[in-house]
Amino acid sequence: MIAGGVVAFGLIGAGAVAAGVASSGGAAASVAAVTTPTPTPTVDPARPVPAAVGAAARLRTCSVADRAADGRLANFQAQVMNAATGEVLYDRGGTTASRTASVMKVLTSAAALSVLGPDYRTATTVVKGAEPGSVVLVGGGDATLSRTPGGTETVYPGAAHLDDLAAQVEAAWSADPSNPPLTKLILDASYFSGDEWEPSWNLKEREDGYMSNIAALMVDGDRDNPGSNTSWRSGDPVARAGDAFASELGGISVIERGTAPAGAQQLGQVQSPTVAQLVDKALVVSDNTVAEMLARLVAIETGAGNSFGAINAGVLQGLAAYGVDTTGITIVDGSGLSDNNAVPPAYLTRLFVKINAREGNLGVLMDGLPVSGQRGSLGYDDRFSGDNSVADGAVSAKTGWIDTGYTLSGVVRAQDGATLTFAIYALGDVTDEAKQAIDTLTTGFYLCGDNLSNQ
Repeated sequence: MIAGGVVAFGLIGAGAVAAGVASSGGAAASVAAVTTPTPTPTVDPARPVPAAVGAAARLRTCSVADRAADGRLANFQAQVMNAATGEVLYDRGGTTASRTASVMKVLTSAAALSVLGPDYRTATTVVKGAEPGSVVLVGGGDATLSRTPGGTETVYPGAAHLDDLAAQVEAAWSADPSNPPLTKLILDASYFSGDEWEPSWNLKEREDGYMSNIAALMVDGDRDNPGSNTSWRSGDPVARAGDAFASELGGISVIERGTAPAGAQQLGQVQSPTVAQLVDKALVVSDNTVAEMLARLVAIETGAGNSFGAINAGVLQGLAAYGVDTTGITIVDGSGLSDNNAVPPAYLTRLFVKINAREGNLGVLMDGLPVSGQRGSLGYDDRFSGDNSVADGAVSAKTGWIDTGYTLSGVVRAQDGATLTFAIYALGDVTDEAKQAIDTLTTGFYLCGDNLSNQ
């Protein structure tokens, strides 16, 4: 009944409107011509506008959670990046700056290649002394200079030899008949200043043969055995170098420390290996003394100074050329022996993108890295062994070890063809077994490739 009444009313209303229009004639036409303005749409400035919907992130499903949970990693930090896309695939404390151990040599080498260049050499020189019968042996920071006979291979390929330098001096000295016999040798090590031993280093590193005092004048990295990478070092490398050179000259009755007279006549000079050769040595067998040599030469070349205290400013200046943010980094030494060094894993993953791309002179660094199962400190029997040997040849990275941490950082050519850059820190109460845990995790990165999950 209610529905029918509504329909009737609608019909009556429609008829009345139609009749009205018909009876009004021209007036109705006039009304029909009037149009109502359409309001301009406005946007309430206070009302938030939804952002454009971004592309869906790829769901990655390859997990390394079980490998990362290995207790041998202790206080664990890591980051993994796809080198081609710049996407961070995996991160655990990646932005926290922590001690690097010998991975610090990557930063030192990169700075040296930027500041000094791969072909740079430093010189050891002999000049005429101020007193009759005296000469001055002037150290130029070459830790590789050798006391072994010329032609002998030491741990440092391309090293200069003291017998060559002595022969030059004797020839120049005898060429002037007014010169009296040589009886005094003065040792000038003033090219470096300050402490020879970084206060935060453990002295057992010297006793165990891993590190020397750092002086601008030394021979064979101050090793007892010039042919052994690990060999006991003395507490006075300058004196050892002086004794060795005096033996080559013969007739020397007095050896003392001093400095060369300004403008003194040069009697002989020999050159160090190139920076490219030194970088290779610092990386492939993790030579600490060479790394300190490079760091100090970088500090001097940049004008930062010539002591341990100048290394931070010098190396950071050298790294600036690569355009990777160094905020928060602290560099105490060139070798990484100090617990006081601090570098976030995130810095290394970004720097290794540049290294992998061989930017500037960084191809030298890339070529000098140890390689899993094949070269240097990653080619030893206890690295990438067992199930981890599946990644042999696929990992190019710098190893690190100090009492309070093991580290590894570099490049992985993954199983799926992706190139990953990575850094792993195992810090704190660690044992030698941390190396195997790090290798196992790195192998996980290799197996997962770009499908690596951050879960």
